[in-house]
Amino acid sequence: MRRYIVALLLVFTAASGCREKTSRSPTPYPFKIPTGYPRPFEPKDNLTTVEGALLGRFLFYDKKLSVNNSISCASCHVQAHGFSDPRQYSEGAFGQKTRRHSMALVNVAFNPYTRFFWDGRAKTLEEQVLHPIRDPVEMAYSVAEVEKRLRADPRYPELFEAAFGDSRIDSVRIAKALAQFVRTLISFNSRYDRWVQGLATLDSMELQGLQLIQDNYKGDCFHCHNAEDRLFSNYQFLNNGLDYESEWTDLGLFEVTGNPNDRAKFKVPTLRNIAVTAPYMHDGRFATLDQVLVDHYLSGGKISPTIDPMMEYAGIGLNLSPNDVVAIKKFLHTLTDSTFLSNPEFSDPFK
Repeated sequence: MRRYIVALLLVFTAASGCREKTSRSPTPYPFKIPTGYPRPFEPKDNLTTVEGALLGRFLFYDKKLSVNNSISCASCHVQAHGFSDPRQYSEGAFGQKTRRHSMALVNVAFNPYTRFFWDGRAKTLEEQVLHPIRDPVEMAYSVAEVEKRLRADPRYPELFEAAFGDSRIDSVRIAKALAQFVRTLISFNSRYDRWVQGLATLDSMELQGLQLIQDNYKGDCFHCHNAEDRLFSNYQFLNNGLDYESEWTDLGLFEVTGNPNDRAKFKVPTLRNIAVTAPYMHDGRFATLDQVLVDHYLSGGKISPTIDPMMEYAGIGLNLSPNDVVAIKKFLHTLTDSTFLSNPEFSDPFK
């Protein structure tokens, strides 16, 4: 077993371009970020390491974190789908449906705000990663029982020792390791990114699409999904005009803050890998990009008391031609990062 763990660490370290270190001196994780791109946010007490991320990867794919060994984090966050769920609602350990669509876990490390989930109920990523374990609709388990299962598995004491210096297994370390792995899920190698770096080209329609989403009088997307910061999300909580007030059934951020001004506000997702992360919106109501662009944004959305002021064409509709819509969609496809979707460093380590 020790040779199995050591071999995996060597592979992971070599893939990351780092030298092997002892288990008591974890290797700082080499974030692969192009020049001019933002840097990740990391808490000082949980800096990402190669060994910590590897442990987190095991935990992320391990079904022992669910009460009946039926699902893992990866069951609802699928790598090939940008670590989102192709189903409108995910299924919990006993087949229950989740209330909202599973958000894509991509570039979470760049969130400058200390709130996670669609409604912001977790203040840190370390807090967020434990929620699904405890949620009765999801993994339906207790972290204390997860600790017992991991201690009984011969592979985990060695992985915890490599990541943290000794083999103690507890909820704090489980959370830290999972958060470290999620922070490594960085997607900055799409064709758009290679174009930014002068390594690829975009055709005329794709360039037109980029210009349209950055145009205040046309696509008007940049307020929430700005290309200039390379993140394509402002990570704020906003009402984008999905429903009239009388139609609200999910109040989003309000359920956490109790502030009436936060009703029907949800976290702004990134547009990165958007072509493979359908369905869309917090409730997965739109199955295709055409529905998002034409049925929702082209019509302007529905006006309500908390709609974002930057939805300047709410109730009016965007000034986009059918050709413009095609151009925007073509550009969005340039944000697909095929290396991210197939990177073995992010794949199931049990296979």
